[in-house]
Amino acid sequence: MKATQTSFIAMASSSSVKKRTVKPVKSRSDRDLIFGDLWEFDPAPESADPKLKERYDLFIDGKFVAPKGRKYFDSINPANEQKIARIAHGKATDVDAAYKAAKKAFDGGWGTMPGRERAKYIYRIARLLQDRAREFAVAETLDGGKPIKESRDFDVPTAAAHFFYHAGWADKLDYVAPGRKVAPLGVVGQVIPWNFPLLMLAWKIAPALAMGNCIVIKPAETTSITALKLGEILQDAGLPPGVVNIVTGFGDTGSAIMTHPTAAKVAFTGSTEVGKIIMRSIADTDKKMTMELGGKAANIVFDDAPIDQAVEGIVNGIFFNQGHVCCAGSRLLVQESVASQVLRKLENRIKVLRVGDPMDKNTDIGAINSKEQLDKITELVESGVREGAAMFQSACKLPREGYYFKPTVFSNVTMSHRIAQEEIFGPVLSAMTFRTLEEAVEKANNTAFGLSAGVWTDKGSRILKMSTELKAGVVWANTYNKFDPTSPFGGYKESGFGREGGRQGLLDYCKLV
Repeated sequence: MKATQTSFIAMASSSSVKKRTVKPVKSRSDRDLIFGDLWEFDPAPESADPKLKERYDLFIDGKFVAPKGRKYFDSINPANEQKIARIAHGKATDVDAAYKAAKKAFDGGWGTMPGRERAKYIYRIARLLQDRAREFAVAETLDGGKPIKESRDFDVPTAAAHFFYHAGWADKLDYVAPGRKVAPLGVVGQVIPWNFPLLMLAWKIAPALAMGNCIVIKPAETTSITALKLGEILQDAGLPPGVVNIVTGFGDTGSAIMTHPTAAKVAFTGSTEVGKIIMRSIADTDKKMTMELGGKAANIVFDDAPIDQAVEGIVNGIFFNQGHVCCAGSRLLVQESVASQVLRKLENRIKVLRVGDPMDKNTDIGAINSKEQLDKITELVESGVREGAAMFQSACKLPREGYYFKPTVFSNVTMSHRIAQEEIFGPVLSAMTFRTLEEAVEKANNTAFGLSAGVWTDKGSRILKMSTELKAGVVWANTYNKFDPTSPFGGYKESGFGREGGRQGLLDYCKLV
């Protein structure tokens, strides 16, 4: 629950809040400005047991095995900088063992297994993930730093939904490409990022399994725990050994997975820079490839938009997820006639956002994933100040330990500012104005990326026109950051190619025969 005026009645009856003494309010506008200071929440920590181990090994051929190099690294809780667990560092020899296990599983029957039988395994995975949802949500928050309500209400349920959805496709593959037959590719190599560890895992694994492929996948080194915990679910689901193999490590591990000769296809989600390196490294091979890379999405607000709804959409698009999504609405384009109104409401809104312990159910903005990411955010924000943009930050107090950053809004931003062009991956918003639809389109498309965009307007015809003019893989209308397994997701330009989700995502994991 947020400390906003709309939640006043509900808060007044709650036993988990404490009343403050405040100065008399002179006017409604004054009251709006200080309303966030009226109440404080008592701590509401999530108490579910994440059932963590002190050490996690690699998951190869259906078993947890120690890395051949016997090397491990620490997984750090970004909220307090404490060690959570030791994670195996897989090397090229481990990756090779994983590919051999995957090839054996594919040739041994998974690739030719009837779709209705594969569906049973995928369905079991979904149900088991649902059964352990609170446990996985806590593990995700401890390892990644995002608020528990994000992990609990979005990440884990949506991951399970992807397995359910693709379980339903597994026995209907004749309808994926009408008039054509489909066949699995074989073994696929996959690398996923740290921002949505479990959800990205589901995005990658579920369609590959439904199509009859076997998998070697590497999670991000800073967020490997939920991937390895999913290995336990794969065992409980009775998935045949070798169908899914999870190899943890750093860039050298990911490189070994992407360049291994056994891989018929590679799929990568991460930075544009690394994506380009991968594409160059396999350019002389016949591997299929999908890339979901960076973004610098525009959230476009017209003067006839529902302003309060748009402000909530802006906050949801950049602050509730700490800006840790490639499709985060990190650029705000507001029609000039309503710009001052939108910015005033937005500043009032972020004043009451709660920054702090991700395990507290009242927290809106949790911890930044790593020290390296926090340093990058800080450097880019400092560049915005140096280049003359006006900065507004919440006055919230940050915890003394851990990696945190205040929600930040820049105004007076131009297209030449670094904060308007570079992906920040933090709770930082750059606001610009426009006068006409054509100017909005020009500014929105004036970036190397093309992953997503949002349009806020009361006119359906304007939404349809913007959807055709914007160079973005996803365009949300009067909402933001809405995902569904049935809807394809992907980008244009330096945001990558290929789609994940829906029938289109399945087509990227098959060959037409």
